[in-house]
Amino acid sequence: MRVLLVEDDEMLGQGLHEALSRKGWSVDWVKEGALALSAIADGDYACVLLDLGLPGMDGIEVLRRVRQGGNKTPLLVLTARDALDQRIDGLDLGADDYLVKPYALSELLARMRAVIRRRDGAAQSVIGEDGALQLDLGTREVLIQGVRSQLSAREFALLHALMERPGTILSREQLENRIYGWGEEVGPNALDVLIHGMRRKLGAQAIRNVRGLGWRVEPRSAGGTA
Repeated sequence: MRVLLVEDDEMLGQGLHEALSRKGWSVDWVKEGALALSAIADGDYACVLLDLGLPGMDGIEVLRRVRQGGNKTPLLVLTARDALDQRIDGLDLGADDYLVKPYALSELLARMRAVIRRRDGAAQSVIGEDGALQLDLGTREVLIQGVRSQLSAREFALLHALMERPGTILSREQLENRIYGWGEEVGPNALDVLIHGMRRKLGAQAIRNVRGLGWRVEPRSAGGTA
């Protein structure tokens, strides 16, 4: 899945970028508040990691403008230990959670999964209908009638995008924006190859093509052929 990292500290930002990338996330990294606003407006992120102590426009102002504009992207504030007032302001302005520096990567990943689940309306880590196609956000496994299978990072990002809203058609551009980060080379047939591999793994009916429009995962009650 794709995440936006807003962090002006070069060492912290580089370390977090590399750590998240190793865990399979596509990470876009900006160091200024104005650039963060532009990225959030243009991107389709699973979540945003927002440092408060930014130069120029600080993180609180970024958060205020994002929420005033109606954007509901999950946003996790990263803050210094002595910034209690800012943390309170951030939560009041619509931050989904906050994490105090320094923090363990495992806790950050858990909190990211939690805010994404809340956006999806899922209290548990598994989304999808029992007995049908399901996705475990914690383990990044797909469940087909209860049988688990491990997914690659891009397979997981693709399936998560489609399963957030079963029945909704997502275009090629929308899916590529969810799967690939800035600077990643995306071949003209990369998405087609990825979907073809997923259909071989999950079954031809798992991901349906709507010719000329895009792809979707059908609700369990829907029938028909691809």
